[in-house]
Amino acid sequence: MIKNNPLVLLLLLVLSSCAGMQSTPSESTVATNTAVAASPAQTYIDAVRQQFAPDKRVALFDVETSGSVLRGETNIPEAKTDLLKRLQAANVSFVDSIQVLPESELEGKNFAIVTISVANLRSQPKHSAELATQATMGTPLQVWKKQDGWYLVQTPDQYLAWVDYGGIALMDQAAFTNWQQGKKLIYTKTYGFAHATPDRKATTVSDMVYGDVMVLKNKTKDFYEVMFPDGRTGYVSAAEAMGFKEWVASRKPSEENLVASSKELLGLPYLWGGTSVKGMDCSGFTKTVFFMNGLVLPRDASQQIHIGELVNTDNGWDDLRPGDLLFFGVPAKDGKSERVVHVGMWIGGDQEFIHSAGRVRINSMNPSAANHDAYELGRFLRAKRVSPEATLVDLREKPLYE
Repeated sequence: MIKNNPLVLLLLLVLSSCAGMQSTPSESTVATNTAVAASPAQTYIDAVRQQFAPDKRVALFDVETSGSVLRGETNIPEAKTDLLKRLQAANVSFVDSIQVLPESELEGKNFAIVTISVANLRSQPKHSAELATQATMGTPLQVWKKQDGWYLVQTPDQYLAWVDYGGIALMDQAAFTNWQQGKKLIYTKTYGFAHATPDRKATTVSDMVYGDVMVLKNKTKDFYEVMFPDGRTGYVSAAEAMGFKEWVASRKPSEENLVASSKELLGLPYLWGGTSVKGMDCSGFTKTVFFMNGLVLPRDASQQIHIGELVNTDNGWDDLRPGDLLFFGVPAKDGKSERVVHVGMWIGGDQEFIHSAGRVRINSMNPSAANHDAYELGRFLRAKRVSPEATLVDLREKPLYE
């Protein structure tokens, strides 16, 4: 029986590992179109959505029509302007009730900084909602609206999700600029703590993970005194952190460094929606590896596959280089679109790749290898080589934290 077969259970886990984050916006669009097809304005709404917000994970254009009334919201002012112009040109009557975010209830506090080691960002404003992504301490966020104690935010990789008030410090433009101008420190150990005094035995102020960014206040012999975005202060070991500018300048996303970074994460647990060392899904893993080398990738595998240069794998694996991304899923067939549901990174050796599936592990495409992964080989789609220029942000050129 399945419940007594651990191999089957593991296979089911891998099958579901990254699929849920890859649903395409076109599916929801089709459903919406069918429901309101009778409205004369709907064709224009759909056209504007396709132009300005084809991927609802990174752009918000939630607009519908009820009779002649346009309702909803968007964080793209140009999209609303374009829609109204199209309707006017077509002599379609309408009443404009579309809200352009950020909402006025935020009172100008349209920015936020993550204040805890890892903030969980969810698909809906409630703790029971699906984990969509994560953001580490010091990450700057754009804030769009508030619902109870939750805030709709957008991360530096443009991902839209909800975070609760306990994980962020809200800021207006002046406070945000002041924070950004502070001299920064980045935590570079996989996991650790900040303490109330410069003593490892002192009370902890916060746990810390790789990539957490703080303001540097002072340095003693063995500790950095730091300030968190919410004003708390603490001390981190000097051996576990470095100046942000120094860290950025030292980032060299070479084949060797990408592989070395990936192996630092071996054994870390799989976590749906995770993008940190506390747990990561497949695209969260590749995203973390590239971040450790100064580069910001898109959030999901189905987004990552659209960047970089295609690597020819028609005749085998000889053209692949360490650091190339491998994508897996279901090819387009019988009128159904391709589904990208998993991603890993090539590391070479005996046709090996590293990925987060159950845990961060190394597998091989070679059928004769002891760590061969026949399942992933069977659903391989294609490989991409991602240069720094192809990523969303090269932190060496655009330091987001300063």
